[in-house]
Amino acid sequence: MVLDPFASLIGQPQAVEFLTCAIAQNRIAPAYLFAGPGGVGRSLAARYFIELLFCAGVATPQQQAVQRRLQQRNHADLLWVEPTYLHQGERLSAAAAVTAGVKRKAPPQIRVEQIRQIIQFLGNPPLEAQRSVVVIEQAEKMPEAAANALLKTLEEPGQATLILIAPDSDSLLPTLVSRCSKIPFYRLTSTDMAEVLIHSGHKQILDYPMVLAIAQGCPGEAIASWQQLQAIPDDLLGKVSQPPATNRHALELAKQIDNTLDTEAQLWLVDYLQHCYWQHQRQPGLVKQLEKARQYLLSYAQPRLVWEVTLLAMIPAQG
Repeated sequence: MVLDPFASLIGQPQAVEFLTCAIAQNRIAPAYLFAGPGGVGRSLAARYFIELLFCAGVATPQQQAVQRRLQQRNHADLLWVEPTYLHQGERLSAAAAVTAGVKRKAPPQIRVEQIRQIIQFLGNPPLEAQRSVVVIEQAEKMPEAAANALLKTLEEPGQATLILIAPDSDSLLPTLVSRCSKIPFYRLTSTDMAEVLIHSGHKQILDYPMVLAIAQGCPGEAIASWQQLQAIPDDLLGKVSQPPATNRHALELAKQIDNTLDTEAQLWLVDYLQHCYWQHQRQPGLVKQLEKARQYLLSYAQPRLVWEVTLLAMIPAQG
């Protein structure tokens, strides 16, 4: 008998009920969209769902081995795809880029080459399980060319199921969304949020209201924000906590941000400053300037130029 892996997923009863019923009734969709904010358990739910799929009919002594392989994402019938950075002709995941010390100047993408890898993977029958499974994390980071390359596979995946993980339907092409069964995920209550943080060994985050405010009910985001907060130099945080006083100050600060932080850290800094300026100064103009900065950074604009324009525009807003 397979133990219920969903028992450890906190705060997503609707998604759990839908997925467990699909397995119980043997009505597995060709494609799913796990839609909801990051850090609320979408990836965990995907792994637990696959665990139930792959352990069905497997002898009890072998189930733990299957579970370990799924946790390490090295099962023969599972392909887990995530956005990559391109460095010297090589695709690197976020974790690999950090390990290699690569300074990430642009957000990662799901690339056309990765879609071709999916198509090749699904061209072979499953080796051990009854079906193959492909998970695409942060599917919203799939450019249109890659999304179009995925369409036919979503229509006819063969003996397989695809799981796309994204914030919402609007972040993907409608043609992709129409081919998926949508599973909604929601932000956690403060009680569930605290339970996740305590059980994951991050109880200290509960003492940082700013981090919790940025996370907005997403424990994974709270942990990521906590880690970013620890990594950013205190002197830089002190400097950016107030709008620049002069043009020279703005330009120097933009240079320091660009030299010190990679793009992912800069995007987090935008979130941090938006909450900081709104909570302490109630200045919507500054928040709007920072939102423009976020969009420019996500559009692969030159980060230093983005910060120069943003910080210079914030100077007259002090009055």
